[in-house]
Amino acid sequence: MPENHCPAPCNLTGCEQGLCVPETPQGITLRRMILERPLPAHLNPRQASFAALMELYESNYLRLRRLCPDLDALTGTKVSLVSGASDLHLTVLERTPYTTKLRLTYEFGSGERLRRQPDLTIRMFHDARQAEVVGRYCRRRGEDLSLDARTGVPGLACRWRHNRFLFKWLGFCLTQGHQFRVREALPSLPLVDPLI
Repeated sequence: MPENHCPAPCNLTGCEQGLCVPETPQGITLRRMILERPLPAHLNPRQASFAALMELYESNYLRLRRLCPDLDALTGTKVSLVSGASDLHLTVLERTPYTTKLRLTYEFGSGERLRRQPDLTIRMFHDARQAEVVGRYCRRRGEDLSLDARTGVPGLACRWRHNRFLFKWLGFCLTQGHQFRVREALPSLPLVDPLI
């Protein structure tokens, strides 16, 4: 086992095994690079810029394609059933050569007592490989107005919140094992998403 150069437990992975970076100018720089590495913009909950929103749209598109690998063959309403999880409902609302409009929701109750929560309408742009939440009402609050004024992009804060929610929800659904397939799945290596 290598000698531990750390003067005090620093809680870095490997420190307890004596693998910590030594306290030298190079070691401090390396530790700072590891610990202070910036997150991708779409993972930072406060990073509401137009560029970060576009990156978030791209991530949502990729997650939706993992959730619906046979999207081009899907029609109508499909239900993904996973043991121990709520049934996930997907409805193809509209399809054009370059876009697909979907509704993604959980359904609770039945008949007149049917409740959909969350109930998102999503437009996928296949040529740009982006997906965004559409048709949601935004309440304009003080912080939203100040962010819109700073960035010069009206509605940015609202779109950021809705699409960040979609990003997290899709990750949750994929982790639970939800998927909408029409064709028989081909044997392949499991997909690994480091962002889930």
